[in-house]
Amino acid sequence: MPELPETETIARDLDRELAGVRIVGVRVTRPDVLRDVRPAELARRLTGAAIERSWRRAKLVVIDVSTGDRVLVQPRFTGALLIDGGALAERERRYSTVALELNDGRSLHYRDIRRLGTVSLVTSERFALIDAALGVEPLDPAFTGEHLSVLLRGRRQAIKKVLMDQRIVAGIGNIYANEALWRADIDPSREAGRVDPQEASALRDAIVDVLTESIAHRGTSFRDYRDASGTRGGFAERLAVYGRAGEACPRCGRRLIGTHAIDGRMTVLCARCQK
Repeated sequence: MPELPETETIARDLDRELAGVRIVGVRVTRPDVLRDVRPAELARRLTGAAIERSWRRAKLVVIDVSTGDRVLVQPRFTGALLIDGGALAERERRYSTVALELNDGRSLHYRDIRRLGTVSLVTSERFALIDAALGVEPLDPAFTGEHLSVLLRGRRQAIKKVLMDQRIVAGIGNIYANEALWRADIDPSREAGRVDPQEASALRDAIVDVLTESIAHRGTSFRDYRDASGTRGGFAERLAVYGRAGEACPRCGRRLIGTHAIDGRMTVLCARCQK
């Protein structure tokens, strides 16, 4: 599932390529991906609007248009926002669910093979409610070690589960929770409230570092994630633990353990390094 680095990469691509471009048509071929809006209403409210800005909040790609509405795309497992200048592969077009036709001749497709992601059109008031329900952004300067320590205080759930709770910290999913906890030497199953302030500071730094590094490599692709040009992310080969159960720990050499016991998701850890 695209997490913060992947959606940040997509949003930056869209902002660079599409700011100022006008939407001249809307095609919805798979309406089951839509939320908060029907196909006819989506077309009516977007046609003629200019794209002002594309950005990210949590795991959402947010597209601001000149009417004051916002398009929210949550790619989930197999979704991608792809800019088509005429050379988009047919295998990608085949799974297009929503396409915005642009006044420069290009199109923006929301491609989703399994159609588990969503496309919403919301007013600024509706977006404010969505935004208020999300936690702190880990790349925001306000996200300090002290802030994280306060967020963890008194919580009895596993630290990995807390990091992935979008109401607490926004944008972190399974890949980067595994990676950050390994970098910080913290057992993913440990009670969040038992992470002391010094460890919280180290964990904050590990979160910021791994997210920043992944963005620099345009995210992690295993199967379906693509950036806005259809290119795979390059961070997968730099993952230390995620997807590497049974291999040697890069730090101590002990065999990495894979388990679903913590939160039902695959967790990979080193029992020697992470306490």
